[in-house]
Amino acid sequence: MIKAVIFDMFETLITLFEGRTYFGENIAQDFKIPLPEFAKEWHATERDRSIGKYTIEEGIAVTLKRLGAYSEDKVKYAAGKRREALGDTFSNIPEDSVQLLKKLHEKNVLVGLITNTFSDERDMIRECKLFPLFDAAMISYEQGVCKPDPAIYRKMLDALKVKPEECLYVGDGGSRELYAARDIGMNAVQCTWFHDRAFEPHVPCPLLDEFPHADKQSDILKYLD
Repeated sequence: MIKAVIFDMFETLITLFEGRTYFGENIAQDFKIPLPEFAKEWHATERDRSIGKYTIEEGIAVTLKRLGAYSEDKVKYAAGKRREALGDTFSNIPEDSVQLLKKLHEKNVLVGLITNTFSDERDMIRECKLFPLFDAAMISYEQGVCKPDPAIYRKMLDALKVKPEECLYVGDGGSRELYAARDIGMNAVQCTWFHDRAFEPHVPCPLLDEFPHADKQSDILKYLD
């Protein structure tokens, strides 16, 4: 019997591809830095941005310094543009996601969140209307560990006081999250309802035949029994 449903955040409960977007390639373009050079240094800081070593501002600053393109104004500009784009994401949380979490609570099912998140995303997650609906939230920026490390899944199990086999993990599949959930003993479902939103170079996780799929949020309710 499923006692808890644990969700990924981005491309699962919400999508970054709503309204304005501002990714690494946009920073490179704005500062006239060749994308291959920028991408190499930007991705090199990704883990540290995810586990709380760098704020988003610090991550941008480190990247620009390594490229010889740093200025305080550039850091403020890029961080501001990211927050504007994230504002579109968090202003357009699908009502279907809200209703799914509420229905799970009505069924006395616990709701958890495990998300790989930078500092600006963390701030908006904590302020959004979904956050009060989580019984526990494991945000990588706060926890110092990110998916697919099993430690972040174990932290969730401890927080919710449930066994792995009593959990359903729902995510789009990025960061090998579904494999990690399955390996620790959870049931895992790949959500596909945002699958057509992403664009190059941000291709979505491919459809994984070894996991069941959910094409809309309400489909998750079918996996509770």
